[in-house]
Amino acid sequence: MPETTWSALQDPNRRAVLDLLRQRPHAVNELVGALGASQPSTSKHLRVLREAGLVHVLRDGQRRIYAIDPAPLAELDGWLAPYRALWNRSLDDLGRHLDEHPEATEPEAQRPRRRDPKET
Repeated sequence: MPETTWSALQDPNRRAVLDLLRQRPHAVNELVGALGASQPSTSKHLRVLREAGLVHVLRDGQRRIYAIDPAPLAELDGWLAPYRALWNRSLDDLGRHLDEHPEATEPEAQRPRRRDPKET
């Protein structure tokens, strides 16, 4: 997976652009309005995303419409799959533990207080 994909995705503004484009393609001015950013800033983020292969441009007369290119994201998803499996295993282990020890999920105030044998 190219380093440019990671670099492009580390910026929260570019991730916000991708979130908008995930819904549907947008013109630059629509993205400017939705992000509340300046046109030059939005264009810069779009250029970085385009250079990383994460978006592509469609021309509609004078307008430029940006759309997501899912290929780099699919590659990223493939790279993350083994790590997701580790996370799922950890969650499965936690679920088994909680099933075996239901008292662990009770708020402390509701748990029966264990008496200390020295108190009697």
